[in-house]
Amino acid sequence: MKSYMLFSLGALLCLASCNSSPQKEETAETSKFQHDPLVTHIYTADPSAHVFEGKIYVYPSHDVESDVKEDDMGSHFNMMDYHVFSMESPDSEVVDHGKALDVEDIPWAERQLWAPDAAEKDGKYYLYFPAKDKDDIFRIGVAIADNPAGPFKAEPEAIKGSYSMDPAVFKDDDGSYYLYFGGIWGGQLQQYRDNNYQPVGKGPTDGIPADNEMALMPKIAKLSGDMLQMAEAPKDVMLLDAEGNPLLAGDNERRFFEAAWVHKYDGKYYFSYSTGDTHFIAYGIGDSPYGPFTYQGNILNPVQGWTNHHSIVKFQDKWFLFYHDTELSDKTHLRNIKMTELKHNADGAIETIDPIKD
Repeated sequence: MKSYMLFSLGALLCLASCNSSPQKEETAETSKFQHDPLVTHIYTADPSAHVFEGKIYVYPSHDVESDVKEDDMGSHFNMMDYHVFSMESPDSEVVDHGKALDVEDIPWAERQLWAPDAAEKDGKYYLYFPAKDKDDIFRIGVAIADNPAGPFKAEPEAIKGSYSMDPAVFKDDDGSYYLYFGGIWGGQLQQYRDNNYQPVGKGPTDGIPADNEMALMPKIAKLSGDMLQMAEAPKDVMLLDAEGNPLLAGDNERRFFEAAWVHKYDGKYYFSYSTGDTHFIAYGIGDSPYGPFTYQGNILNPVQGWTNHHSIVKFQDKWFLFYHDTELSDKTHLRNIKMTELKHNADGAIETIDPIKD
């Protein structure tokens, strides 16, 4: 596998020049940002981090310049391929393993390879990704490789019954795997009821419940033994307030928008997600991978840029948060991934992280 050595954490100069390659002149002393970009030679976003084979592997989306007009449906996020990155440790150099999957190599997909995730089972590696099909409807696909860096070979069809975006796979202690997914506005979740496509208008908020109604919830389904299909119909992941009531659609600072992620700590399941148009990474805690999850607060305060998307991974005895912002470009659709340590307090609560200096 041909690899390219990138900068260590904290380096801010560009390695390669290419169309829309990042540029950065700000120094660490003058920067308003708490954390430095991990990758600076291409634009990256939506980082899904895992520990495979003793290393940290990161599966981000690959942002590119687009001639598609910017809109609230995210049409200008017109990503076309994926790169896989690895790190020997949190403070080591980052390795770009090159292109792992291209939209042209996915028989059913037409465009927009948005945020992916990865999982390992029995020595095989599975890349889960959303893409729009020939009818411009988001589906979730899966591709397989013999090593965590790829390249990945896509299955000829999308996962049966899949829809929307932002797949995330969680492996529980008993060896079960669960697929979480969903995103509103451009992610099309508002166009589904009872797992059936029921389009209502073409605007980003058409199909969104009224402010005083239950918010749209993310989805969960257990995966089949071969990791290629859902073993059950998707169910709602219920997000509740402290009184046990479902979060409401008008509760913009707490309700789900996109970017589901699950990690397990001290026997509890932590479901974290982006509130989207309010830009928090929030979380809830539950006793089952299915939930319900009771809202606890925010893991990450708003970043520079319209989107916020993350992952959480344990490496050795520490936890780390991966996220993105727009430090390198100041453009909504050209983002860069970052990381920082994440801390659980004695009571299990997560300390809120501020990505911007005071």
